[in-house]
Amino acid sequence: MAGVTNVAFRTLCRELEQDRVGTVSGLYVCEMVTARALVGRHPVTMHMTTFSAAESPRSLQLYTVDPATTYAAVKMVADEGLADHVDMNFGCPVPKVTRRGGGAALPFKRRLFGQIVGAAVAATAGTDIPVTVKFRIGIDDDHHTHLDAGRIAESEGAAAVALHARTAAQRYSGAADWGQIAQLKQHVSTIPVLGNGDIFEANDALTMMAVTGCDGVVIGRGCLGRPWLFAELSAAFTGSPPPTPPSLGEVANIIRRHGELLAAHFGEDKGMRDIRKHIAWYLRGFPAGSELRRALALVTTLEELDTALNKLDASVPFPTAAGGPRGRQGSPARVALPEGWLVDRDDCTVPAGADIMHSGG
Repeated sequence: MAGVTNVAFRTLCRELEQDRVGTVSGLYVCEMVTARALVGRHPVTMHMTTFSAAESPRSLQLYTVDPATTYAAVKMVADEGLADHVDMNFGCPVPKVTRRGGGAALPFKRRLFGQIVGAAVAATAGTDIPVTVKFRIGIDDDHHTHLDAGRIAESEGAAAVALHARTAAQRYSGAADWGQIAQLKQHVSTIPVLGNGDIFEANDALTMMAVTGCDGVVIGRGCLGRPWLFAELSAAFTGSPPPTPPSLGEVANIIRRHGELLAAHFGEDKGMRDIRKHIAWYLRGFPAGSELRRALALVTTLEELDTALNKLDASVPFPTAAGGPRGRQGSPARVALPEGWLVDRDDCTVPAGADIMHSGG
């Protein structure tokens, strides 16, 4: 969720959960930053780890490939009180990451994976900061790693594991294989197992938990353009009546609030450039017209955003056909890997260059 789950979006999700169900029970995780960039106090990275004063617990998502750098980064988080929870992400399928041995490629190297998780847990010794670990089913259908990864994370002291039920080769295409979540739940018995993949509505989460036996869910693309999804999940998990889906007028107010929060975080110019990608997700299924959509896709100021939003028909109810996948999907593809990567699963050599800083995170 790079470029999405910044402090502005997390604040919006928390506000909507509070307003609609009267409480905030979700854990909202910041966008992924690299351990190397964090230790180096890269200015962009430090800005990415911004939390609002009201956020509790503060959850920091870490990308890492090196046990030593992992320890230094998590120790920095613990010593300086930068966050209350560290979530380690080994799910990235992007070629520029996997071809260097990072992201979803790394759990294949089980000894190295264990050393990295162990280093993070060791760095939180004497604190109440939990370390959780997210990963995919594996590299492809011939190289599943999730059962080993779950067992190793459990033995190294992780507080919970989460499985995105796709392989790296699938990227975000096709259907998530929830059966693999069920297998992981049977394999990991002493810590919670969370499921991720194809949860776009609250009922999807209830179905996943019923089918797999998992202990909770992780939401990714399902919240794109739907920051009120967490309120619906909260109601579903407590058996409360579901909140009424927002009308187009209410969605316009949510977009406006999102824009304000982005402008406060980035400045108005960058904030308006950032809101543009969200608008297409927000308006999915609503009648808005191509001319108005173009205007919203080109806003440069909060005033322009407000003017365009005021042209929407506020009375239009939420479209029943607006569910389903949102965000990137793409097509399956062969996973780019370092030469010889699949030769030795127990090789614990740190992949060269896999933690190179790009865009600060």
